[in-house]
Amino acid sequence: MAQSHLKTIEQRLLWLSHWMIHQANHIRPKQDGIKIGGHQASSASMVSIMTALYFSALRPEDRVAVKPHAGPVFHAMHYLMGNISREKMQDFRGYGGVQSYPSRTKDVDDVDFSTGSVGLGVAITSFASMVQDYIAAKSWGQDRPMGRMIALMGDAELDEGNIHECLQEGWKHGLRNTWWIVDYNRQSLDGVVHEGLWERIEGVFSAFGWDVVRVKYGRLQRAAFAEPGGEQLRRWIDDCPNDLYSALTFQGGAVWREQLMNDLGDQGPVSALIKRRDDDELAALMENLGGNCVDTMAETFAAIDHDRPTCFLAYTIKGWGTPIAGHKDNHGGLMTKAQMTDWQSRMRVPVGQEWEPMAGVADPTTLRAFLDKVPFFAAGNRRFADARISVPAIEPPAERKISTQQAFAKILDDLARGDSDLAERIMTTSPDVTGTTGLGPWVNRRKLFARDARNDMFRARNIASTAKWDFAPQGQHVELGIAEMNLFLLLAAAGLSHSLFGKRLLPVGTVYDPFVCRGLDAMNYACYQDARFMIVGTPSGITLAPEGGAHQSIATPLIGMAQDGLAAFEPAFADELAVITRWAFDYMQREGKPDLCERTWLRDETGGAVYLRLSTNPIEQPGRRHDDAFVQGAIDGAYWLRPPGPNCEVVIAYQGVVAPEAIAAAGMIAEARRDVGVLAVTSADRLNAGWNAAQRVRARGNPRAISHVERLLRPLSRDCSLVTVIDGHPATLSWLGSVHGHRTISLGVEHFGQTGTIGDLYRHFGIDAQSIVDRVAGLTPGAWISARSA
Repeated sequence: MAQSHLKTIEQRLLWLSHWMIHQANHIRPKQDGIKIGGHQASSASMVSIMTALYFSALRPEDRVAVKPHAGPVFHAMHYLMGNISREKMQDFRGYGGVQSYPSRTKDVDDVDFSTGSVGLGVAITSFASMVQDYIAAKSWGQDRPMGRMIALMGDAELDEGNIHECLQEGWKHGLRNTWWIVDYNRQSLDGVVHEGLWERIEGVFSAFGWDVVRVKYGRLQRAAFAEPGGEQLRRWIDDCPNDLYSALTFQGGAVWREQLMNDLGDQGPVSALIKRRDDDELAALMENLGGNCVDTMAETFAAIDHDRPTCFLAYTIKGWGTPIAGHKDNHGGLMTKAQMTDWQSRMRVPVGQEWEPMAGVADPTTLRAFLDKVPFFAAGNRRFADARISVPAIEPPAERKISTQQAFAKILDDLARGDSDLAERIMTTSPDVTGTTGLGPWVNRRKLFARDARNDMFRARNIASTAKWDFAPQGQHVELGIAEMNLFLLLAAAGLSHSLFGKRLLPVGTVYDPFVCRGLDAMNYACYQDARFMIVGTPSGITLAPEGGAHQSIATPLIGMAQDGLAAFEPAFADELAVITRWAFDYMQREGKPDLCERTWLRDETGGAVYLRLSTNPIEQPGRRHDDAFVQGAIDGAYWLRPPGPNCEVVIAYQGVVAPEAIAAAGMIAEARRDVGVLAVTSADRLNAGWNAAQRVRARGNPRAISHVERLLRPLSRDCSLVTVIDGHPATLSWLGSVHGHRTISLGVEHFGQTGTIGDLYRHFGIDAQSIVDRVAGLTPGAWISARSA
């Protein structure tokens, strides 16, 4: 009985997913005259796999990353279950409708992992499994069942490098409870995949300790192979080139018959096997590959009785069950209106009942009773939550001269010494730069995570080392290889732990700041899912002078400003960092309404991820500051380090480690210019976001909306000039002049650096104190008018 229900569900999902796409492209009025799309063929090849998985194999604790182009099947499934409205379905790929690709934040139908960036949705499942192991090893995380982390993927996704990077990382960490199901339809966007790819896939996965299950033949095919002549048919199928198999599928039963009789006809058992089937039956037999047989897929999933990572290589027909099945152009192709009309008749869907979930079902009452008892859906909402963890006071280090990287290391070390709830839930990670990014003291105290304890051999043999790194289940640092994509995927998985597993983690990742760029796709993916994490880019800028241009970041401040879901900071001083870090650990846990704060016009109550750009250059500290203006200003993005006087002619606004240069320049300028102001910018990102938000609010009719930066700069006369300086791209701060219309000189780094001392490079790029002074010297009204005219 269950098998008949699975077949009915499969056909319902096939119809609903394709009708949704058809309606969006051919029925819904078009406003901009371009193709809507929706990937009918890619959905069709996955429908049997997804039916068997969701309605037979899955348990509520399992989590699935759905192949992006199978999103319509996912939405159709939730529509069938009554979890999504018809209006949402009718607006597929429209404003307010279900998304093109499954989205945790934009869709309403219980998406586990957002997909869309090819390969990333696959790779995150392995890191989610590692996070699950991490939580289960802790005393506070052992009360939940272990789930399987599952990825549904296209065979062409295996071209993505991040998939192969995460395979090696999983092997190192003893990956388990992970299934990857490959829709092996052998077609990609631009054509047919290479012959023999399956052998390479099996070889790669086996090399990293995965079980590989090849699901090639469906039930009809296996039955035919048992008939006289069936073994010859099986060999023919095995030897048939991918492109020929696809072409024959598109051409249909009569052409299948001609080809098979020409190749196999023996006037004996094989010929009889073929002749016993009419054209439709023969086509159904040849298209009954394992991945298109819902019974075969259900049996295959049910047979797995272990927790080893498993790759299912499921052979499918792209576009299976539709008029465009097998055609090499079907990736982005759509059924025509005429094809859909004919197919609707074949699918037994009455005209006018296209959106009815049970249209054409012989016994809808019995099917609905079956659906109500499906284990995966019976548990209801699978989005969990965990209580917010209080953040204790964080004191800055007492050193008079210290770098922000050193200060961050000391802040974490102080947390590691204590027994706060916060310290217990911090999980650190780094791509083989743990020691050089300041995490060493934390790891020495909190150990590295591994399911099985391993002692530090150097310690065991009494060999002196600053790194005392034992591996243990209670360890709180996850060491990664040199792959920044893996770093951000792990941060994404850990940053969703409260929602996925009901246990909150506060993940902190460190990376050399220039190499943030190597993980940008995965970082964007993590933010798109609303993962909560802290990424610390350190060391940064040309201040890392002896390392040369390859290790000197230029554009990362702009990345911090542009990335949605990420609050970016670049503090100069340890006390700023302490204030920001405490705020950040709280901000990472917020999930409030998107209401605007009327002080900053930022949506801080929604929370998000945090990016800290830090430096290795020790600088003199200003002394302890605890006043509200400083504390709130450091969080909001800026404060007056040296307030401007009533006749201020010049303000120097700086961000980050160039603070001493800006301060020294202000002192030198003050000898000739009156009331020089120094604006300490801790976050150009938050200043800019608040300014833009306030302008939007004013445009909607609230003239009292004033942003933090507007309030800071409002006392300046229109004749006052701004000089901005940063060890990064000057555009980070150049917009400050637009806030109230002040003329601005923006200093920073626009080109690759080279080796040298910090002083050498600061002078070369014109961000040292003397260069600042020299640029200010040219700011007479006449000189400004002359330069502007030129």
